[in-house]
Amino acid sequence: MRALDIIRAKRDGRVLTRGEIDAFVAGVTDGSWPDYQVSALLMAILLRGMTLDEATHLTHSMIGSGVRLDWSDIQGSFAGGVAVDKHSTGGVGDKTSLILAPLAAACGALVPMMSGRGLGHTGGTLDKLAAIPGFRTDLSLAEMRTALVATGCVLIRQTADVAPADRRLYALRDATATVESLPLISSSILSKKVTEGIGALVMDVKVGSGGFMARVDDARELARWLVGIATRSGVRTEAFLTRMDTPLGRTVGNANEVHEAIATLKGQGPADLESLSVHLAARMLVMAGAAGEHDAEEQIRNALTSGRGLQKFADILSAQGGDPRVIDDPSLMPMADHERMIPAPRSGFVSKLDAGAVGHAAVVLGAGRDHVDGIIDPGVGIDVLAPEGTEVREGDAVLRVIYRDAARRDAALARLTTAVDISDAAPAPRPLILETIRAQEQP
Repeated sequence: MRALDIIRAKRDGRVLTRGEIDAFVAGVTDGSWPDYQVSALLMAILLRGMTLDEATHLTHSMIGSGVRLDWSDIQGSFAGGVAVDKHSTGGVGDKTSLILAPLAAACGALVPMMSGRGLGHTGGTLDKLAAIPGFRTDLSLAEMRTALVATGCVLIRQTADVAPADRRLYALRDATATVESLPLISSSILSKKVTEGIGALVMDVKVGSGGFMARVDDARELARWLVGIATRSGVRTEAFLTRMDTPLGRTVGNANEVHEAIATLKGQGPADLESLSVHLAARMLVMAGAAGEHDAEEQIRNALTSGRGLQKFADILSAQGGDPRVIDDPSLMPMADHERMIPAPRSGFVSKLDAGAVGHAAVVLGAGRDHVDGIIDPGVGIDVLAPEGTEVREGDAVLRVIYRDAARRDAALARLTTAVDISDAAPAPRPLILETIRAQEQP
């Protein structure tokens, strides 16, 4: 089956057959399709689109390009009998995975969570975990299984043999302006998630200046693609559109976000972060069949208030080589020793704290990466001292910039010049969860 014929078929708007999609993915994986032909088909897909059937089979073919994890021999020992995960499209200050994974595991769920590194202004779970001394995300399959049996949860990175076709496609999409294709986005995300061996999934699709999607309509369409493909792949799934025009929680960075996640597991975290983490963890239990609609949130709340979630986090740290002493002594994590306050320009109420501006400023400081080989400094970041709705006086500190390098500090401050707005009246409260997308709402 010639690459030229497959490219021409999609260029002319024809639905690709399973054989054509399999030939494409095989060519990507073994290198028999050169970059220019792969890029040509990606552009044709962007312009001509795909059906849900095409995108589903593309996802399955990408999964088949590597190994697929299987927990069938152990999952019967866990509540619900299937593995469950959560995936976020990425946001500023989004450290919910560090909270909800141990909470769900503390309620008996099996949670094999495969995460990625951050790229751009949205932070990555792996980068946050790297701030914990000794914590390993590069576990072998045998080590993963041992950790899962012991704790019910692992927090790991994608291995080289998981959906290898996706790595090449991801790089070429970034280089050929084809990132925006929703079928390609969805197949990329789900080829890695389904490979985890899960039977249930909760999606958090961020909406706003600090998220991957700025508009609700675009986020809704992406959520429908994700739910549709995952459901057709045998993974019970629902998605939530959540607000990301202001940072989630009060910290943006890596070590400071881990500290805030731990505080939340102690019952001392900010209300928005706790609320979203509890809701998503509860939905994980429901999707996995580990709890009913009526008692899932109660179970998660109990795990939080009793300290079982915090203890589970400590168990996960120990199982993966991390130092559990960070739970009570955050100074064991790296932290830069310089800070600069961003003051309120006048008295009033904080009416805007732009997540996009804060996220980009954190990248400039070194808390994120703007290219795939960028080096993360886990000890720099930004703390939110006066979140949206807070009444302030002129000169009160709204943000704390934690930095090492003065040049980076100045570049970050320039990004933050328009991040804060002050108004005379308090802004009206806005919901954190905007919509829920379930299986029947497909593209």
